[in-house]
Amino acid sequence: MVTRYGAMYGPDITFLGVERCDVADPATYAGADVVIVGAPFDGGTSNRPGARFGPMALRQACYLPHDGSRPSLALRVDALQDLRVLDAGDVEMYSGDVESSLAGIEDAVHRIAASGAIPLILGGDHTVALPDAKGTARAFEPGRTSMIHFDAHADTGDIEFGHLHGHGTPMRRLIESGAIRGDRFLQIGLRGYWPGPETLDWMAGQNMRSYEMTEIVTRGLEECLTEAFTIALDECDQIFLSVDIDVCDPGHAPGTGTPEPGGLSARQLLDAVRRICYELPVAGMEVVEVAPPYDHAEITAFLGNRVILEALSAMARRRKDDGGGPRWDPRQPLLDGR
Repeated sequence: MVTRYGAMYGPDITFLGVERCDVADPATYAGADVVIVGAPFDGGTSNRPGARFGPMALRQACYLPHDGSRPSLALRVDALQDLRVLDAGDVEMYSGDVESSLAGIEDAVHRIAASGAIPLILGGDHTVALPDAKGTARAFEPGRTSMIHFDAHADTGDIEFGHLHGHGTPMRRLIESGAIRGDRFLQIGLRGYWPGPETLDWMAGQNMRSYEMTEIVTRGLEECLTEAFTIALDECDQIFLSVDIDVCDPGHAPGTGTPEPGGLSARQLLDAVRRICYELPVAGMEVVEVAPPYDHAEITAFLGNRVILEALSAMARRRKDDGGGPRWDPRQPLLDGR
């Protein structure tokens, strides 16, 4: 079996009460639009462990009934009803065996993407970006998948703490694998004091585009996103969206392993994810680095849960509008029931 039902750590629940499926049995998710799968791995953490409990927290962090329904106030859709969203449970992780754990994640994600559904992965630390994005990209023509990556950190280290695989290295491994082109790799929200000059030189050599927080503050997030979208869609047909919750300021997301002051607000992240999933052809997505042991009043888990719901709601609205409905403009008031 590739997965096990429910959370590997915590209660046996699905994301807000959606139906279950089994990645090992394609018939159970035939025709699905989105399949949620947990990757409760934090064996690549360099600072504070605990992201293995992220999938559990993301599934249950909501004050509303877990009834498989979430009408969006702004978008006038109910993503959990208007899309066929299923939960495959968690990929089983092997304690101390990084390679087997990552291989299991990649296999599960690829099965989902190859079925035509969008894999939505609940992390786990950011090590899982390697199998998440590779598994998704393998379902499409090589070299035609781009990456939009929200993070405080570039995650482009080479060997960190003596290992090739860790949450500081997955983006380098992805580019080296050929799954994602370096010149179609857009990073948003970087800041702080890592990585060093040698790694930054490697990134420049790959023609990566990184929007550091100072640039975002100076130019505005909307302008930076618009530019990133143009790059992401140049010679690429679909994108993989990676959201490391530490892209937000620790005041908005304290429950994470490597908090870095001076990040995006929760509102900025939600609006950005909504816009991406409405305007761009998202083929796969992950939300990572939610570490409940360091959270306060579930602030970070609630934000991660809402990032997922904003993404799903925008996908549902995109489908509705592609079917002939009025186009949604995020700068306008509510849609008056449309």
